[in-house]
Amino acid sequence: LGAKAAPAKRGAAARAAGAEAGRTYERELEAAVAAVRRAGLLCAKVQRSLAGSDTQAKTDASPVTVADYGAQAVVALALQRSLDVQTFSMVAEEDSRDLLGEENAPLRARITELVNTALDGELGGPALEEHEVMAAIDAGGSPGGREGRHWVLDPIDGTIGFVNGRQYAIALGLIDQGEPVLGVMGCPNMPHTPMTAQDGTSSALKRGVDPDVGCIFAAVKGQGAFVGPLEGAQGVPRKSASVGDLQSSEAVFMESVEKKHSNHEMSATVARILGVTKEPLRVDSQAKYGAIARGDASIFMRFPPATYREKIWDHAAGAVIITEAGGCVSDATGKPLDFSAGRWLDIEGGIVAAPPTIHPQLIQAIAEARAQAAA
Repeated sequence: LGAKAAPAKRGAAARAAGAEAGRTYERELEAAVAAVRRAGLLCAKVQRSLAGSDTQAKTDASPVTVADYGAQAVVALALQRSLDVQTFSMVAEEDSRDLLGEENAPLRARITELVNTALDGELGGPALEEHEVMAAIDAGGSPGGREGRHWVLDPIDGTIGFVNGRQYAIALGLIDQGEPVLGVMGCPNMPHTPMTAQDGTSSALKRGVDPDVGCIFAAVKGQGAFVGPLEGAQGVPRKSASVGDLQSSEAVFMESVEKKHSNHEMSATVARILGVTKEPLRVDSQAKYGAIARGDASIFMRFPPATYREKIWDHAAGAVIITEAGGCVSDATGKPLDFSAGRWLDIEGGIVAAPPTIHPQLIQAIAEARAQAAA
């Protein structure tokens, strides 16, 4: 990664420890960036020509596409071959169970074709057979936990946005001894310029062919966050990303497009208490973390239904990126996110992110909004 000053609150010892960690993860970072770039190309290709036969519903009724499966296989294979480690652990969203059966043979064939095209001999060896691609998808079945290193992948974060031509992200993190230490995120439809409300709509897909669209973010603990173009470039991005340091009255807040993913009314109440007057920027996926990390907006709020249980792949990469850009991320009560408890991310009330100048006020405003709702 390029050089970047650590946030002021970090002491010399923390910076030194972070620099040592950065050297430790250099190979992992390079491999992760290359893997996400390959997966991003696969996903962009599928989204631009998405057919009904490329999408199915999982057992929980959420959509999944050939690109979800294909991207997961590409990332798993790329990491395993690039790093050549004896023990490979990945916690990822998809598995091949829903692809079993003769009726899904065309889907399996399509996924295998996409994976071979994405890899295109770059990693060496002959074309992969179908069973090898299915095995690569299932490499994401690790339980995770506090011991060892675990890659964490959401091959397409924001699948509803993906299917509807909006924003999505390929989000890859690395957890070491229960702590997130690396994050890489590819956002094929994110413009190089600051995002606007239009970029949260299906117009995002129409702009996807623009050479100034498509971003990749990368961060390692203690080394800062960086952003660059997803396509037409090689290696780790070098442009520093930094959260905007604003007062709450000047802030723009971000939330999910889908109301079923986050309580828009709660966000609006919190914004009013904070004195935020600007319209929200609604975007699918962890692309919101990237947008805040580079200063497009200042506040992220997510208040899912009480019955929803977060997964670590929904936030691992984004949390590292926004933290290394100088921001704060926590649950809705201000507690740090705990990625060490396996595949689930147990939080209280929601997840928020903001610059350190706003974060305490945000937590206080959430508590006040909840008190008003309970009164």
